[in-house]
Amino acid sequence: MFERLASMEERFEHLSDLLCRPEVMNNPGDLRTYAKEQADLAETVAAYRQWKQVVGAIEEAKAMLQEKLDDEMRDFVRAELEDLQAERLRLEEQLQILLLPKDPNDDKDVFLEIRAAAGGEEAALFAGTLLRMYQRYAEANGWKVEVIDANYTDMGGFREVTMAIHGKGAFSKLKFESGTHRVQRVPVTESGGRIHTSTATVAVLPEVEEVEIDVQEKDIRIDTFCSTGPGGQSVNTTQSAVRITHLPTGIVVSCQDEKSQLKNREKAMRVLRARLYEKAAREQQEEQAAARRSQVGTGDRSERIRTYNFPQSRVTDHRIGLTLHRLEAVLDGDLDEIIQGLIVADRAAMLQAEEA
Repeated sequence: MFERLASMEERFEHLSDLLCRPEVMNNPGDLRTYAKEQADLAETVAAYRQWKQVVGAIEEAKAMLQEKLDDEMRDFVRAELEDLQAERLRLEEQLQILLLPKDPNDDKDVFLEIRAAAGGEEAALFAGTLLRMYQRYAEANGWKVEVIDANYTDMGGFREVTMAIHGKGAFSKLKFESGTHRVQRVPVTESGGRIHTSTATVAVLPEVEEVEIDVQEKDIRIDTFCSTGPGGQSVNTTQSAVRITHLPTGIVVSCQDEKSQLKNREKAMRVLRARLYEKAAREQQEEQAAARRSQVGTGDRSERIRTYNFPQSRVTDHRIGLTLHRLEAVLDGDLDEIIQGLIVADRAAMLQAEEA
């Protein structure tokens, strides 16, 4: 492990030298590539340098204990040595985590799709509740949110809604949200006061560049139609909404958020590339049977991952067995404890796989 860390530090220093060279500074492509590589190494190299300092301090403390010291100084050095050894263990655990393979999509923006599933109108209303939860969570992280497409119901819910979330680390935190979310509550449509169970599905897709997924014009069909809002009313009379069908796969994407047909087409193409990327990645994972499958969930839309129980004010994430009795706060976007628990469980699974 430490040979690898020494090599990373050497590369980090070489990159620092490269970034100061005029030929690199005058080449935006090289400058961006080297700067990103250095930024990716920075946290690991900083922890490694801190570890080296602690190891050096431990050696100095051990050497002092070999000298003639009075009892008070000897006790002081021993206490300092214990603290340093504990810090060394902490840093070594941190370095193990930092050396784990990084998901190349972690720093990407995301498309988050929510669909009403079982439960009719109540499921559609729950989809709206989830939309608001993720919007609040994004705001708390300083991310920008834009609704790409929304299929409303008469009562103000959503049959399906797609939004883009822009911000550093968005995918790294939201990727565990893919799956089936279940709600248990008394619906507004229920006159007898009985608790119903409804579900909505969430899919989180990393946004990909055009160079990563090449969509040929001959492979798509583009239809235009008038935008609609809640209750099905027409938002405008021009055919600004766009529906794109990818003929080889049958994937259909629509966007009616903008008044401009050109802007709607651009947004729909971004979503299409993300779905094609996700489809290709999923197929590759299925083909590679020996590849690691996360123990905190497969990320499949059909996997039941979380229950929101209104009568008990309870949220339970079934993948890590975490239960919180503060439903209102969670639905208001306070997802940090759940997401951090999922990240920790994912890292533990990766460490276990590395050791095996």
